[in-house]
Formats: sequence, C-alpha cells, structure tokens
Amino acid sequence: MYNGVHGSATLRFFANTRFKEDLMQVNVSALIITTGYLVGMLVIGFIVGKLKIKGADDYMVAGRRMGLFMVAFSLSANNIGGGCTTGLAQKAFGNWGLSAIWYVLAASIAMIPLAFFAPKIRKTLAVTIPEVIGRRYGKISSGFSAVLNILALFCLTSSQIVASATVVNSLTNIPLNVCVLIAGVVVILYTTFGGMIADQISDLVQFIIILLGLAIATPFVIRGAGGWQRISAALPGGQLSISKIGWVPIIGYIFNYFCTFLSGPEMVSRFESAKDEKTAFRASFVSAILMAAMSAFPTILGLTALACNEMYGSNFSAASSMMSVTSAYAPALVTGIVSAAIISATMSSADSNLLCMSTMIMNDIVKPYFKLNLDDKKTVLWTRLCNVIFCAVAMLIALFNVPIATMNTFAFGIRCAGPFAAYGFGLVVPKATKHSGQISIITGTIAFIIWQILSGGDFYLGILPVVFGCAVSALTFFVVNAIEWKMGVQAAPSAYLPEEEAKRIERPQMA
Repeated sequence: MYNGVHGSATLRFFANTRFKEDLMQVNVSALIITTGYLVGMLVIGFIVGKLKIKGADDYMVAGRRMGLFMVAFSLSANNIGGGCTTGLAQKAFGNWGLSAIWYVLAASIAMIPLAFFAPKIRKTLAVTIPEVIGRRYGKISSGFSAVLNILALFCLTSSQIVASATVVNSLTNIPLNVCVLIAGVVVILYTTFGGMIADQISDLVQFIIILLGLAIATPFVIRGAGGWQRISAALPGGQLSISKIGWVPIIGYIFNYFCTFLSGPEMVSRFESAKDEKTAFRASFVSAILMAAMSAFPTILGLTALACNEMYGSNFSAASSMMSVTSAYAPALVTGIVSAAIISATMSSADSNLLCMSTMIMNDIVKPYFKLNLDDKKTVLWTRLCNVIFCAVAMLIALFNVPIATMNTFAFGIRCAGPFAAYGFGLVVPKATKHSGQISIITGTIAFIIWQILSGGDFYLGILPVVFGCAVSALTFFVVNAIEWKMGVQAAPSAYLPEEEAKRIERPQMA
C-alpha cells in the first residue's frame, strides 16, 4: 500500500520496484484462489450431475423447480459478464466518468418492465424461444429464429472464453492460446456434468463472489489511494457527472437491455426454470436490486485508477484499470478474491450461453427436422455431446482473436432484433396473426444488419442497432396485425399449451 508521495526519481523507482514485488505476491494469491474457485465449479457440476439430473427437464430447465433467490441470482450473474466488471471500470476510466454506472444500472432498470413478461414466459412451459415461436407462427419461423440464436450464442460463448482466458493469462503468464484451452475445458466440464441445475448453483456462487469481492476491495482501494475527497479532487472536470454521456444514450441503453433480455435465451431459460409464475415475477425485481448494487463498485475503481494517474503518475491503463488499482492498494487476499470475481463474471455467462445453444440445437433443430425419437436419457446424452462439440468450436473461434466487443455487439443484435416482437408481443397479444410474426422476424433482422453497418455497432442518430431492429420488428408486427385484423384473418395458435397438457407437464414438478 502506498501513500502516493513520489517526490524524487529514487522514490519513484523504489515504489515501482515494491509494486512489482507486491504484484508477484498478489498473482500467486490470486492464482490459488482462482484455481480453488475453478475446481469448486467442477465439483459442483459433477455432484449435481450424479445426484440431481434424472431427465431432460432437469438438465435443460432445472426441473422447473427453482426458488426465488436461485432464479434471481442466476439472472444477475448471467447479465454481469466481463464487460460489466473490467469493461465498466474501463468506461469510467475513459470518457464516461461516473456516468459509466449506467452501463449496468440501465440493465437493472430494464428488469422492472421485464418482470411483467416473466410470468407469461414461465406460463408457456417451453424450453426455448424458437419453441414458442414455432407454436404461434410455424416451423419455418422457429427454425430461422433458432439459427439466429445459435449463431449468436457461438459468438457469445467464444467471447466469454476469451475474457476468462485473459484473466488466467494475467495471473500466470501462460500463453493466451493455452489459457483459452484451459478456460474452455473448465466450461465444457461443469456445464456438461450438471446442466441447468449446476449452472444456477454456480451462478449463485459466482454472483456472491462478484458482489462481495468488489464490495470488500473498493474501500481498501479508496483508503489506500488517499481517500475519496482526494480522489474526487484529482479527477478531470466533468468525470463526476452522472449524466456525462447524455440522457439520450442512457435511455437508449435501457431500451437496449429490455429488448435483449426479453428475447434473450439465457434470460428466458431462467424464467422457465422457476417453480411457478409468481417466482419468475419476483425474481426479476430481486435481480434488478442485485445488479444496481453491483454497478457502483467497478465505476468507483475505474475513477480511482484515473485519479491515481493524475496524483501519482501511476501509469494505469484503461483496459486493466480495475485490476491494476486493486493490486496496488488492496491486500493480496482481497485482490485474489477480485480476480476470482472477474473470472466468475465471465464464466457465469459462458456456461449459460453454451447450455442454451446445445438445448436449442436439440430442441429446435435435431428433434423437429431430423425426426429423432429420443427418450430422456438419450436427449441428455446428446445435449451433453453438443456441449463438448460446440464449446470446442467456440474455442477455435476464440483463437482467431476477433475483438470481443465486435462479437458481442453483433451477437446480441442478430439474435434479438428479429424475434423480439414475434416472441415478446406474441406472449401478450392473443389475436396476433401468423404473418405478423413471420414478417416481423425478417424485417427486424434486416433492419438490425443495416443499422449495424451504418453505425459500426454503436449509436447512430442516437439509436443502437439492436434497438432500431427491435423497433422495426415491433412496428411491422402491429402494422401487419392491424391490416389482417381488418381483413378478418384468423389469429395464430396460442403460445400456451392446452390446459390438460400444461397440467401433465407441471404435475411432476409439484410432486
């Protein structure tokens, strides 16, 4: 820990030497804690696989018996990836300042309107989004939505493996390509062993590590850097403005998160795993509180790193600001916990993406198109095999070093923009026609691609590509419905199962 007095070249040299020595010690501690965490996740996956996985519903949707806090923590952990920890600190360090907090706070706000869709999602008793789209708008729409989602999930799984590998690389100096293989193997093993149940148990552990690790580290860092009053005084003008990035982008991010959450397979699978509709509704609100609580810590750490550059010439970079400032001013044990928190954040997203992808391939591609009659045991076996194969492919994609931001922006948009209205509004508009869903999927996807090209994946005319695509999808949905209602066109089949079939599915979970 340093008081920041660097009055001479000798003192600066001494401080830098001490910092390097401390950093080596920190890395050993961090490596031990992170290794323990990874081993713990593997143990969870193995035990759950042996004791809890009895059939396909257990593996894919946790038997639809998860309680409030399991669902809420899983929703939160799934949303808080590397971009919402190290990426959030990087934004605070850079041009966003304190307004970087909206990068996660906007997501927590988006969970509030999502809560009113959550019971409807649970009521479908589906496994995937394309399954519901298929019920309403037909097999072709379902297949097209599945392809969009699978393509996106490949990109997202790959990007989270890269993010996890980067943390391992920073702790060990093992070559990044080798770290990609290590991270990929861990994701494969504990996801394949335990399915959704292990996924949610690990999500609970992961979010607790993220929240507590950052909450513990932040006061140490603030005190070590000289206290908040000194830090805030050293920051460049405007960095402490809560609205520095502007209210239009802030509102845009709230819409962005709502759109991607409502038609995001990881979110939907969590609501489907809830023990009842009321649990799904309440879990969304609890998740909003958890994410809001987490948003402040990376923001403060990024600002502190920037202030240290101004005060002490620390030479912290934006990309590594959170880990650098924590390593400099927090005890080794605390830094180890933060390292585990960062890798927890990335792993919690990687396992969800992989499981959703494998589930969708089995449920929406293999079974309907290849006409395979698989019992529960074979379905679980094939889904596990898909986990292994597709994570291996994602690892190969990761080795090409495609920028994470590029992959994520494309993936979230391509999977959400088209199906957004067909799925989301299809749950609450019982008279929706078949053509309204079919056409809106196509127009939303095309609109997203055009806006993505025009904007380069960022705001264009104050609108993000995914928001523009979802808006076009929604507009098309309601315009086609209005036209066809006047023409007397019949409503598409319901998104929900007949009462007797729904009771048959629910009964085993209630036993």
